[in-house]
Amino acid sequence: MPYDPSKKPNPFLQIAKYSELAVIFPAATVVGWLIGAALDRWLHTKWLFLAGLILGIAAGFMELIRTVSSSKSDQ
Repeated sequence: MPYDPSKKPNPFLQIAKYSELAVIFPAATVVGWLIGAALDRWLHTKWLFLAGLILGIAAGFMELIRTVSSSKSDQ
């Protein structure tokens, strides 16, 4: 879809869209860490919390990239 300069994006909508990243990125990291820690307790290991942490961080970055790329296509 071509960019239409007469259609200005709502600034409050843009603020809401980008401020949700401030919640999603840390939440994905914490959830990954908690799942990894729970698996560590259940399976009696000591390294799965780190794998969960890395997966949570990766999920946060994926959401960041998805949000930025969708905002570029909206323009």
